[in-house]
Amino acid sequence: MTTLIDPSTDHPTARRTLPGPDGLVWTVLRLHRTALWVWTAYIVITAGLLLWLWGPGADAAQKAFDTFGYSGAQENSYHDGFSFLGFGGSFDARFYGPSSLISLASCAIAVFAAGPLIARELERGTVTLAWTQSVSPARWLTTKLAVPAVLVAVGTGLLVVLYRLVWNAHNHLLVAGIGPRSFAFSLGPATVASALFGLAVGVLAALVLRRTLPAILAAGAVQFLAGAMRGNNWPFQHSPFSRLQPELPVYSKAITSSGARISDPGCYLSQKCLDRHHITGFTRTYLPSPDYWPRQLAETGVLLGLTALAVVAAFLVLRRYQPRTGRPKKETTA
Repeated sequence: MTTLIDPSTDHPTARRTLPGPDGLVWTVLRLHRTALWVWTAYIVITAGLLLWLWGPGADAAQKAFDTFGYSGAQENSYHDGFSFLGFGGSFDARFYGPSSLISLASCAIAVFAAGPLIARELERGTVTLAWTQSVSPARWLTTKLAVPAVLVAVGTGLLVVLYRLVWNAHNHLLVAGIGPRSFAFSLGPATVASALFGLAVGVLAALVLRRTLPAILAAGAVQFLAGAMRGNNWPFQHSPFSRLQPELPVYSKAITSSGARISDPGCYLSQKCLDRHHITGFTRTYLPSPDYWPRQLAETGVLLGLTALAVVAAFLVLRRYQPRTGRPKKETTA
């Protein structure tokens, strides 16, 4: 007698799938939950610093300018008893602090992708278990790339938007008016593209080298060099305070007590010079939009193109890890 089993009934031996849209996605999130918490903390801290600069920090800087003038504001700010994340007390130092965090995070993403995300599983051989549990290597790599890519793009994009808001609202509060070269890249989509490039480079390095430490060193070096090359391909000028350090071009006019705009004498830190010219403030233009945005978008396109090439190369390298199935032997007749 044959017993028919209704597939719609709940059988005690039936295989159960993981909850959620994709069990592999949740597996990746659980496996790297420490990195997820670190990334969340980085976003929260950096966003908090930017929001502080947008509100209370800018108000405190404006009061210092009104009380001490441009030359005294910076000196007095170092004695206000406040320092955030180790950055200096001046509004300038705090303003450029998030740019340093964003640059460090870009290298950290490449290191994480090269080490804990990919190379560690290859080195320990644990990835073989996943590939034998009905998870193809291509699907495994797709998930390993897609999950952190979404988190990186959303988190970095949020910081870029906040940084842009702070810059548009309060760039006039910068005492010297000139910032480091890396700051120019924290205000546009190229920052997001750079982080995604670091992720792709880290994955490719891990698949090629298959060892955690060499992959980490290679990915970190490539991302660091990429950041250095970005700075060298932008039109910088030399700071009046240092002939060795290229800075952002700034076009500045000084505002006198009568409201007139005169050529900037460049005496930001000398109150006597400011009083002699009756200067009460400045207007500044940094990398005007006709120059800035075409370069920013061109850089974004280049980085995204390199990211796509690195991803394609990673999948091509992955093919050599896929199990090979032998051809069935032909039957021979005696």
